[in-house]
Amino acid sequence: MWKKPGPQPSLRTEPEKVVRTPAPPSKPTLPARIGPSVVVKGEVYGEEDLVIEGKVDGKITVKTGSVTVGEKGTIDADIQAVSIQVAGNVKGNLAGAEKVVLLESGRVEGNITAKSVTLENGCRFKGSIDMESSRSVSTALKPIVSDPLTRAQA
Repeated sequence: MWKKPGPQPSLRTEPEKVVRTPAPPSKPTLPARIGPSVVVKGEVYGEEDLVIEGKVDGKITVKTGSVTVGEKGTIDADIQAVSIQVAGNVKGNLAGAEKVVLLESGRVEGNITAKSVTLENGCRFKGSIDMESSRSVSTALKPIVSDPLTRAQA
C-alpha cells in the first residue's frame, strides 16, 4: 500500500552562468557625404556630420553636427548647423550655433550668424556677420528668413 520513497531530487539549483560577449569596439562615426556628382534639390535634414562635395539647392539643417562644404561643393541654400566650414561656394545664409569658418577657397554670398566666425585670407564674403554671444544653439537653429517679402510679414 505504501511505497518506500525513493531519493528525492535536490531542490537546490546551481546559479546560471551568464556568458557575456564583449561589445564590438565602437568605430568613429564617419560623416554623411554628398559626392561631387550628386545634385540635391529640396531639404536636407540630419543630426550627424555632413560633407558636401556636390550641389544642393534648397535648405540644409543639421541639428547636432557640422556641415562642411568641400572645394567642389556648390550650395544655393541656407545652412543651419552647430558648426559650418566652407571651402566651396555658398549662396545663402549660414547659421552656426557655435562657429562658421570660411577657408581660403571659400566663397559665401549671404549673412552669417554664429558665436565665432573665422575668415581666412583669400576667402570671399558678401553679406553681414552677427556674432551675438548670447545666442544659444536653439536660437541659432531657428529658421532663417531670407526673402524680403516674407521678412516684412514676419
